[in-house]
Amino acid sequence: MTTVILLRHGRTTANTAGVLAGWTPGVQLDETGQGQVQAVAQRLAAVPLAAVVSSPLERCQQTAGVVAADRDLDVQTDDRLGEARYGDWTGRPIKELAKEPLWKVVQQHPSAAVFPGDEGEGLAQTQARAVAAVREWNARLGPDAVWVACSHGDVIKAVLADAFGMHLDSFQRIVVDPASISVVSYTDTRPFVVRVNDTGGDVAALIPPKKKRGRRTVSSDAVVGGGAGAGAA
Repeated sequence: MTTVILLRHGRTTANTAGVLAGWTPGVQLDETGQGQVQAVAQRLAAVPLAAVVSSPLERCQQTAGVVAADRDLDVQTDDRLGEARYGDWTGRPIKELAKEPLWKVVQQHPSAAVFPGDEGEGLAQTQARAVAAVREWNARLGPDAVWVACSHGDVIKAVLADAFGMHLDSFQRIVVDPASISVVSYTDTRPFVVRVNDTGGDVAALIPPKKKRGRRTVSSDAVVGGGAGAGAA
């Protein structure tokens, strides 16, 4: 069972300015964001990570770099974890975009939303590339790995929607705050969504149990009745 920790970057100057940053270069963490990232790195310090993989954008690289610090890991970059390509919407104030006809499509029928301009993509494309990236890294790192994918709000929401088995048109129901972690464990038959938008919970349950002799068989079956929880022996 491969477990991915979906980490959103810390708060940025664009977040507080109400601007849709997209792929705009030079958008960095603000002071609050830096503190958020230090806190999440401390929370994850005891979790053995097989890899830290990041969007190429500065805000994610900064975030991933702090998480990877003091570990024998280099941050690996995957463009498929990059922000949605908002095209001509990039750099514009959110309050202006909310008046655009496309805004209602993004809110109510996001699978049909395609952002304008030569650089724009559809949210369905965003989801497809991000899910493909996660699953390829799962296969590369192996069934016992726990790893971090540092990405962006809409991208993480799209990956979570896939893991939930939700249609992309429902992904706006998911909230992913700056520096939050959302956790998905992938088995042979289905993913299990373990956490969503966690900004302060204990992460001890993410530490893999010690291996016993012989290969540990992980069931893909869901627990009927809810089970005893991750801390049960």
